[in-house]
Amino acid sequence: MKRFGLTACALLIAAVPLAAHAAETTDPILPASITFATSTGYWADDGNAPAVTRPPVAATPNAPATATPAAPSQPRHGYYKLFAVRQADRTAKVYLQQIAQTETGPEIVSTVEVQELNDLNPYVTDIRPENSTGRLNEPGLFAMVYLKTDPDSDANSWTVIIDEFGDISVEKSGH
Repeated sequence: MKRFGLTACALLIAAVPLAAHAAETTDPILPASITFATSTGYWADDGNAPAVTRPPVAATPNAPATATPAAPSQPRHGYYKLFAVRQADRTAKVYLQQIAQTETGPEIVSTVEVQELNDLNPYVTDIRPENSTGRLNEPGLFAMVYLKTDPDSDANSWTVIIDEFGDISVEKSGH
């Protein structure tokens, strides 16, 4: 009888990691609709600067939720995340997030739609940082978004730039 109890206990203990793994596969960390993403660049402020913002855009049903930042009172810093969310028609919406590095981990400061790209109804084929070495000498962001406006055409590259003042510009690349 003792042997049965020990065997049952061992099987129960072995099943716990399997159940945890099964829960992980049904609750993805990153939704399947996020097709491309890059975290790059950096920013820092005195805690009183406004979050990166864009002119208001019409609400979209698949837009990610924007965090409501607490009123910071001390210096803060972080990085940017640029990502594409695939829509039902295979086009994508491109979003830019400002992420703060806090003592408790990353925290979303703002999420904005990159309207200049989204107005093209793009088929995003890639998003890449300017520099993947992790070394940046200036605050801001420089990333390339590769997209098609027709699924059968060649991809064009667009740059998304945030300067040291937090101003965003989006331009078609010249090469």
